[in-house]
Amino acid sequence: MSDAPNQADPGRVLVTRDGGVATLTLDCPSKRNAFTPDIKTGLIDALSASIEDRDVRVIVITGAAGHFSAGGDITGMTKFAGAQEGRESLLKLHRLTRLIVDCEKPVIAAVEGACAGGGLALAASCDIVIAGEGAKFSCGFHKIGLMPDLGAVWSLPLRMGLGRAKMFMLIGDPISAADACRDGLCEKVVPTGEALDAAMAMAGKMAKSAPMALGYTKSVLARMPDGLDAMLKAEADAQFALMASDDFREGRTAFLEKRASRFTGR
Repeated sequence: MSDAPNQADPGRVLVTRDGGVATLTLDCPSKRNAFTPDIKTGLIDALSASIEDRDVRVIVITGAAGHFSAGGDITGMTKFAGAQEGRESLLKLHRLTRLIVDCEKPVIAAVEGACAGGGLALAASCDIVIAGEGAKFSCGFHKIGLMPDLGAVWSLPLRMGLGRAKMFMLIGDPISAADACRDGLCEKVVPTGEALDAAMAMAGKMAKSAPMALGYTKSVLARMPDGLDAMLKAEADAQFALMASDDFREGRTAFLEKRASRFTGR
């Protein structure tokens, strides 16, 4: 089979469910799961539906055929380069970033192979990144005359620190999964081919936790880098709300009765 890109491949996003975990798979192997229009629309729709579904407690994003995502579909950019359509396309991707960052459900990226450009930014916006040893992270936007987008100028400094993020974005050389983990770009490295399994195992543990507690924790953390006073106020507001929840009463009772909690998200 030829490795030449299939310019006509629109791609799709596959959605599977395993208990309280929804897995969204970018599926456009001929373009290493680049952001074709169908991939962008499909991912936004799948994310929105998973966030609204009360039975989904954790979301995993991954890519098909050994790659996470090569980022922007450069072959499809020529028709709107420098035009209003280009701006509209980017603003659509901004919605994707906001969905991941603003939603109260944990989002885990399971990364194998190429994780480049917009794909890198997508992974960096997730709460946790798990990478196979063979994954390569790259931020070479400037090599095609663009700057990092999809929120990367916000997420990468938060993850890596300003100095390392500047070096990564301005030089653009790919880094290994091990270096990405060292620099804060991912949280865990596993053998090649096992990123999704590791992400699913982690997601399964999270799905058994009190969803409101996870949601409030993520919401307060999203306020970073607010000052201490603002963070303590946000913490107090969230904790007082949780103390009045059914899940807190259930968790306290289960602890005293030495049994597993049965959380309902209320």
